[in-house]
Amino acid sequence: MATNKPGIDNGKLDRIVAEARRAAEQRGHGYRERALQMYPWVCGRCARTFTRENLRELTVHHRDHDHDNNPPDGSNWELLCVYCHDNEHSRYIDHVAGDTAEAGGAAATSQPFADLRALLARGKN
Repeated sequence: MATNKPGIDNGKLDRIVAEARRAAEQRGHGYRERALQMYPWVCGRCARTFTRENLRELTVHHRDHDHDNNPPDGSNWELLCVYCHDNEHSRYIDHVAGDTAEAGGAAATSQPFADLRALLARGKN
């Protein structure tokens, strides 16, 4: 059974969390509705077309990954299906983490075509 720590006002904490959720929801609906009015209902990556029946699968992607950057002209948005949106964020996370060579991993040393010229020259003779 969990006990409340002294000094923590759970009511105040609940109000803060509820207000943050309301603000995020309003912010989300605002730019989503504007983006859906501005752009055709087509995924910007895979070109899948959407209708009212499957529109919930079309998301608004922030190109600079800053969800608070919502210019009125929509220049920071693109519409992506949920699959392409997940892929884009995975690619961004990989980019931020850096590749293995930059992160201290060993660079590739194999040279599979090193003797190709000699092999081709031998084949001509």
